[in-house]
Order: sequence, then C-alpha cells, then structure tokens
Amino acid sequence: MKIVVIGGSGLIGSKLVAKLREGGHEAVPASPNTGVNTLTGEGLAEALKGAAVVVDVSNSPSWSDADVMNFFETSTRNLLTHEAATGVKHHVALSVVGTERLLASGYFRAKITQENMIKNSSIPYSLVRATQFFEFMKGISDISTQGNTVRLPTAFIQPMAADDVASAVARVAIGAPVLWRIPNQYFVVSTAIDRGIPLMQGPNTEIARSITGLARMLTKDDLEVKRSAWSLFKTV
Repeated sequence: MKIVVIGGSGLIGSKLVAKLREGGHEAVPASPNTGVNTLTGEGLAEALKGAAVVVDVSNSPSWSDADVMNFFETSTRNLLTHEAATGVKHHVALSVVGTERLLASGYFRAKITQENMIKNSSIPYSLVRATQFFEFMKGISDISTQGNTVRLPTAFIQPMAADDVASAVARVAIGAPVLWRIPNQYFVVSTAIDRGIPLMQGPNTEIARSITGLARMLTKDDLEVKRSAWSLFKTV
C-alpha cells in the first residue's frame, strides 16, 4: 500500500517511514527536502498519485501566531484538495493531547483549525493526539533557562518517546479510518439519550452495541481481551 508521509524527513516522519517500510508498505517521505511543498502545492499532485493513505506529521517552520495559522490552514487545504482529486482513502494527522484546552496559544488555535478542516472534509480521516516528546525536553529546558535559573510551569506533563508516537501513527495509518463514521453517529445517539430514549432502543443501535461491548472489554482483567477492544472500536 502506498502511504505518503507529509513531513517525512522530520523527527516523527523519518521514524514513521522506516516503520511502514519494515511492514512492507510503500512509504513515500514528502517534504521540501524531497521537492514537496504543502504551502505552495509544489510536487503534491505527483507525490499523491496512487496513494491510498496520506499521513501529515508536518509542523510550521515559524511559531508566530500568524505564521503557524497560515501554515496549518494553507497546507491542510492544499493536502485535502489534492487528496480528493487523486482518490486518497484515508487522511491521518498527528495532533496534540489537550489542544482544545490551550486556546490561549496561537499554536493550539492553529492545530484546532487543522483538526476542524480535516473533520469537515470529504476524506475519511483519523486524528492521532500525542503528548510532548521526550526528545524535546532539552530544548524546553534551554529556552526556560536564564543564567543559572530554570523557570518551569507547575503543570504536570507525561512525555512520549518519538519512537512510540511513530509506532502509534503507523498502526492507525494501515488500519481503517478511526473517526470517519463515529462523530455523526455519536451525535445522533447522544441526542437520543438526551431525549430519554434508552440507548439500546434508539437510532444507530449498532454503534451503541459496539460502544457497550468496548466498555465491557476494557473492564476485563485479560490483557489480550483489552488489546482486541481496539479492533472492535475500529470496526464501528
């Protein structure tokens, strides 16, 4: 299966390309270094030709509020437009845990904009949210240091290794779209609940049964049963 990795030469992208190739897939790294520019659209049509999946792990080269918003809006729009034209079946994007809670930051406002553009497109999609990478800890401490003093917020964080993030994104990329059907059906089911209709008697009871089954599986002590719960979730 041909999988195009946008940002494929970066920290996550390079690891992701390697993992996908190890799994026997045709993983194509796409970045300015390989002649693909998502801001201008240069090289996109050729790179996406014959691709079944596009994975976007790219990031803005500038962190100013205006620049980062322009990057995610423009690159996501160009990607989705070219994907629709070339018949891509699955769009996967890497995002950040807690993005909707950090909207005082221009970066996170841009990430929410990216997520919403993907959700509102015609392309089946999956969003993978990760926490901060262990590999960035040194950089965070460096920019927080003045002289012999390091100033850090009191917030708790739970970093992830970039290799683990790449593995998670790879699993999603080769699977069925995770968030394609669920949001609309979830809304219908939740509306039925709000109106007092029993969950198993309301509309879209298939998804209700799957969610109920998933919850039961996740409460089991058997690790293998818990692992198989993810497969159930993906088939909803």
